[in-house]
Amino acid sequence: NRGSMNRHVGETRMNEASSRSHSIFRMVIESKDKKAEGVRIAELNMVDLAGSERQSQTQATGARLKEGANINKSLLTLGNVIAKLSVG
Repeated sequence: NRGSMNRHVGETRMNEASSRSHSIFRMVIESKDKKAEGVRIAELNMVDLAGSERQSQTQATGARLKEGANINKSLLTLGNVIAKLSVG
């Protein structure tokens, strides 16, 4: 499928197929009861995040090290956004 084809993986000391990308899956379901008017809509959102990494454990260098730093930065940013949204 298209999602799997776009998934990026790379080898590290800890994992030979380490996820190097984030994925968002969104499903919208619409249903209509034959007896009732209107349409019911349900949404399901699933997020698969690349895991945070410690360079000392992965022994990453070069491009793999830069990827790990970017993954960690994006996870930190996401955490900050969630914290701000939860405050109201």
